[in-house]
Amino acid sequence: MSAGPGRAATRIPFALLRHELRLLVSIAHWTTRRTHPSGEGCAYGYARGEGALLFGLAFVCVVEAAGAAVLLREWPVAHGIALVLDVYTVLMVVGLHAASVTRPHVLTPTALRLRRAAHVDLTVPLEHIVAVRRELRTTHEPREGELDIPVAAQTTVTLELNTPIIHVSLLGRPKEVHLIRFHAQEPDRLVVALRRQHPPPRDPAPRDPAPPDAAPTDPRAPWPCDPVTL
Repeated sequence: MSAGPGRAATRIPFALLRHELRLLVSIAHWTTRRTHPSGEGCAYGYARGEGALLFGLAFVCVVEAAGAAVLLREWPVAHGIALVLDVYTVLMVVGLHAASVTRPHVLTPTALRLRRAAHVDLTVPLEHIVAVRRELRTTHEPREGELDIPVAAQTTVTLELNTPIIHVSLLGRPKEVHLIRFHAQEPDRLVVALRRQHPPPRDPAPRDPAPPDAAPTDPRAPWPCDPVTL
């Protein structure tokens, strides 16, 4: 019984260190205009929604570092410590954006890989998806069996699963989910691609006509596959 807290005390720092290393690697990928290796598939980005916010936060951190340098100029040791912490903070903020850009969602013929920066990486088999829809939500309350992966406090695509899958959080906590909400820059194209890859069961009852602005779903059309812009 006493081994549980000990394992947790070891697992959590290791998970945080691994996350920060991933952010640093993402900065290297971002500066060289590469994406994180994800195998074959089509990439769908999601970073555009919060890029300005993160760069604004990085700017505030730089201003704070300049102010701290002035206030602590007569205490070189404190100034050095504050400078290291400020540089590290700016790197982590930039790393969050870099990870979001270089780790897009990836759709393959068999699965949808959902990612959020360096702390979410969830593979959803297409055979488990029973419904997919474009749905804009800006409020997300934690609920049992549901997973929200918002970007800038919003999600634009909702997946319903016929078989629950396990999501493991950044700190290693497993959670069984049957409904997933996430954000994509081009949600209409992603929804169309998902429906082409794994069309829902046919409904014998007549359906209401699609709205005029709905994306076309002609199965003969080519599979939309636009890589994320770095």
